[in-house]
Amino acid sequence: MMENFKKVITLIDAEMIEVWVRDLVIVKTFVGLKFQEAILRHIASSVEKSYRLAEPEEEIRGIDGYIGGTPISIKPQSYESKPMLPESIDVRIIYYEKVKDGINLYFEEF
Repeated sequence: MMENFKKVITLIDAEMIEVWVRDLVIVKTFVGLKFQEAILRHIASSVEKSYRLAEPEEEIRGIDGYIGGTPISIKPQSYESKPMLPESIDVRIIYYEKVKDGINLYFEEF
């Protein structure tokens, strides 16, 4: 693990820290959690399944919630194109994009 850490520590730059802080302070706030819940609720309703937000121990693994029994991570569309530290999220990801009149969601069908 120390060798892996030594390799990736050089990848950390000011932009990455800014993205991380913004995510921590803004996205993970009460409003951010409600936004995630609205996305989960909307998709779960459209596929006629239940949903729930993740518990803290699930969030550590990158899970934001569940639709039916499927673990879900919710990320902004820009997440796909940003060079970040290698992160392994082994769950389905729903991407969203804020647009003038709402948001667009991108995900594989359930």
